[in-house]
Amino acid sequence: MLGRFSRTELLFGNEAMKKLENSRVAVFGVGGVGGYTVEALARSGVGTIDIIDDDKVCLTNINRQIIALTSTIGKYKVDVAEERIKDINPKIVVNKHKMFFTPETSGEFDFSQYDYVVDAIDTVTGKIELVMKANETKTPIICSMGAGNKLDPTAFEVADIYKTSVCPLARVMRTELRKRGVKKLKVVYSKEKPITPIEDMSISCRAHCVCPPGAARKCTERRQIPGSTAFVPSVVGLIIAGEVIKDLSLKN
Repeated sequence: MLGRFSRTELLFGNEAMKKLENSRVAVFGVGGVGGYTVEALARSGVGTIDIIDDDKVCLTNINRQIIALTSTIGKYKVDVAEERIKDINPKIVVNKHKMFFTPETSGEFDFSQYDYVVDAIDTVTGKIELVMKANETKTPIICSMGAGNKLDPTAFEVADIYKTSVCPLARVMRTELRKRGVKKLKVVYSKEKPITPIEDMSISCRAHCVCPPGAARKCTERRQIPGSTAFVPSVVGLIIAGEVIKDLSLKN
């Protein structure tokens, strides 16, 4: 029967599509990278998606985040993402978590329920906790390394964390995971050296913060506000989605 995923089924076959429909994927972080991952998972027929993010859409997100529009500014990212992917596939099950994932909040998640975990968050402590929790339940996980301050979308590749180089975030992750006895981890990273963003106070969040009063995590508190583009985070997110779809559709 002709349907919204018929063109995908022409490549994957019916059995693979059933696997995707019966799969549950958790995407931690619904920003520049994670937003495109969620989009591609929904358009590929994944039946259940958990989205975890405590942030609201900001004016400065519009340059790179698929859920960021003038009409969505100020709305919770998980609310916007849910509405969008349910418009793609009304049958999809969306589990929203309006929270910031940390070692302190990790106990609220049962990783054994997931068929795959996507790490698209920014903090090293959160990333490490995600890896450790996924490893405890033997749940497949893929992690995004640094996408900010980079301009070449063709430089990103899929690799094991211990075979990465150049990327500062990957270097920190390698060190910390080695201490914890983690033997392998699939990541998406780039050997492109990060660019130092221009310090221009006329366009800086430090001088013109638009975060709402009382926001838990304001850009002004970051050591460095990274620059980004429309075509780098999106590519990383789509590469991640491709790996997840490939692994889920081919699993026994």
